This record gives sequence, structure tokens and C-alpha cells, in this order.
Amino acid sequence: MKKSLMLIAAAVLALSAGDAFAAKKQLVIVVKGLDNPFFEAIHQGCEKWNKENADSEYECFYTGPASTSDEAGEAQIVQDMLGKPSTVAMAISPSNAPLIANTLRAANPQIPIMTLDADLKKEDAALRKTYLGTDNYLMGFRLGEYLKKAKPNGGTVCLIEGNAAADNILRRASGTRDALSGQKGLDALKGEGGWTEIAGCPVFTNDDGPAGVQAMSDILAANPKLDAFVIEGGWPLFGAPQPYRQLTDQYKDRIASKDLVIVAADTIGDEVAIAKEGRVEALVGQRPFEMGYKAPSVMISLIKGEKVEDPVFTGLDECTKDTADTCIQK
Repeated sequence: MKKSLMLIAAAVLALSAGDAFAAKKQLVIVVKGLDNPFFEAIHQGCEKWNKENADSEYECFYTGPASTSDEAGEAQIVQDMLGKPSTVAMAISPSNAPLIANTLRAANPQIPIMTLDADLKKEDAALRKTYLGTDNYLMGFRLGEYLKKAKPNGGTVCLIEGNAAADNILRRASGTRDALSGQKGLDALKGEGGWTEIAGCPVFTNDDGPAGVQAMSDILAANPKLDAFVIEGGWPLFGAPQPYRQLTDQYKDRIASKDLVIVAADTIGDEVAIAKEGRVEALVGQRPFEMGYKAPSVMISLIKGEKVEDPVFTGLDECTKDTADTCIQK
């Protein structure tokens, strides 16, 4: 009997603790998809904040659709979370910027909204308080500069992109074209600065690593004299590292001689090792862990009505074969 009473008491305490946790005010992070290692790094940053702030009235709550290709699923999650009284602020990484903007307009949230990793389009910026993440234009520009340094006389290039409606990827592509052309605002390179985008490019892969590698393989088969790839998100490298290695094995002499130059975004997963192996000319990486760790504090500041800069940039890490051992900020 005594043992039963003890078990009942323990269960009551556990339920009380669970209720207390559930009663916390939720600082919600909605990402493009849970199947992407990049977003898992954001999740880890969110969880670190929770551990360091266990006594806070707030908790960082991470969610998103199962797949980065599920744009409608992300919009539905945003809508659902906005309907919960526990949600007191939200940070969103929009997979489809116009769709998320329309979702916010329809919901008309009375809580602070910010964007994380990817922003809304400029005309929709008033729907959120600030953007926290990478300076995506600068990231793309730096990729272009690395390519231009490797092949100063220009050539033919193909941009590998993710979602056609993702603002962060579009800004990177814009930065890359500006760096290569020496001009601003081009939708495609047609000889400016010596660079021409080949037919069929850019290629949109919906952030899918194997699809990115396959696209590169297909493009090279159709264009054997292609001079360069700019991979605006690191999906082929961190999402399919072995297929990427197998592909680059076929072109190792061209890559080593800079006859074929590949530059890529991000520095996660196997990417730095791939750079060290000389399978990519340069990586320009983001800091997703820092995004996830900083987002709750920014949301709390917004809740309190404190001044928050817009945008809040988290910096870049740049890696080459020669700097691979020391290129990541600790």
C-alpha cells in the first residue's frame, strides 16, 4: 500500500512538472523542414537556450514540416501555432516567402513575428519586426568573388539553387551575378563580366541533396565544357556527400587545374572535409546554431518592446582547402 501511494505521488509530481513546462510561454521557431541538417543545427541552438534558461517563463519551441519541399505544410504550421495561446512570439524561415506573407496577412497575428535564416520579400517586410540570420546577398557575392578569382577571364556557369520562391536563395543568386558581372540587378548572366549562364540554369532542387548531385551530373553530361558551378546552398555536399564525391571523382583533374571550378554555400556536415579534399574551390558558410541560440532572446526583446536592429546578421565562415582546419568560428 505504501509503495502504491509513493508511485501515485511520483506520478502527480511528474504531471505537475509536465503541466508547468507546458504552461511556459512558447517562443516558436518554424523552419522550412525537419529533414535538413542545417535546420537541425538551428534546433540545437534553440535547445541550448532552453538548457541555459530552464527557470525562464519562456521556452524555445522548434517545429516545421517533415520535408523542406512541403511549402503548404510550413504555412499550415505557422497558422496552427499562431492559433495557440501559448505562442507569444514566432521566428519563421519561409520556404515560400509570398505564401508565408499571405498566411501572416490572413492570420493578422497580435504577437511579434520575425524571420530567421530566410526573409520575406522587401514589399512584405512590414509583416515582421526583424530578420535574424545570414547576409544572403553578401554570401552570394563572396561566392562570386571566389569564382572570379579562380577564373578571372570568365566562362560558362550554372547556378544550383533550392526553392524558386525562397528569398534567401534569390538574394544569394543576385549577389553572385553582381560579383561576376560587375553590374547590379541582372536576372541572368549573358556575357557580362565574361560570364554566361548556360541554358537550363539555374537549376532548382528544393533543397534536396541527391537531386542537386543528379542535376550537376546531368548538366555536365549535356555541357562537357562547362567552366563553373555556383551552389547557392550546400545541399549536394552535406545532403549527399558520397554521391558528390563520386561525381567529382570523374572530374578531379579538371577541378585540380581549375578548368572546372565549384564554389558552394554552407560549412556543415561533410562540407569542410570535402573542401580539404580539394573537391570544391571555396565554401562560404552560415552560422545556423547561432541563429537558433539567438532567436529566443531576440523574440523576448520584441515582446518587451525593446529596440531590435533590423536586420541582425550572424556572420559568415569562409573555407578553402588551405584553411579548412581553422575556418569555422568556435
